[in-house]
Amino acid sequence: MIARFAAAVAAAGLVTALGTAPAAAHTTLKSATPAPNSTGAAPSKIVLTYADPVMVPQIVLTDGAGKRHAAGKAEAVDNTVTVPVTESLPGGRYTVGWRVVATDGHPVTGTYRFTVQGAGGTGSGGAVASAEPEKDDSGGSSGWLWIGLGALLVALAGGGIAWARRAKG
Repeated sequence: MIARFAAAVAAAGLVTALGTAPAAAHTTLKSATPAPNSTGAAPSKIVLTYADPVMVPQIVLTDGAGKRHAAGKAEAVDNTVTVPVTESLPGGRYTVGWRVVATDGHPVTGTYRFTVQGAGGTGSGGAVASAEPEKDDSGGSSGWLWIGLGALLVALAGGGIAWARRAKG
């Protein structure tokens, strides 16, 4: 019986270990317009470019006081997400918060800031630069999900062994 239990635990561990490999393939933000930490004219759109194709994009644009500013619907084409800025932005510091889903199904999120000079208006946006997000939370809860699933598999294996022992005796 101990040998069966050990085999079940080993199998559950193997299934858990094999199941985590694809989750490590999620994408990263490579560049953005306006660029992180840039200063320039108010952008007419926000363009985010990722290392890999993405889907289900969401972008939130907020000012220094946390007030949301109107942005149109975000669209993803391959590894590029574009969202129009549909209102005139006054001068000040802004935060772009983004969330996309990588092709492996893993959600990836992050934020970065840029500054608009002057009184506002709609311009062409800042220069493209390599993105160094202030926060790049690559869905940190995913690790806990796999740990939880592994614990569930171990518990199910133990329950199956206990059930088999009762059924015999």
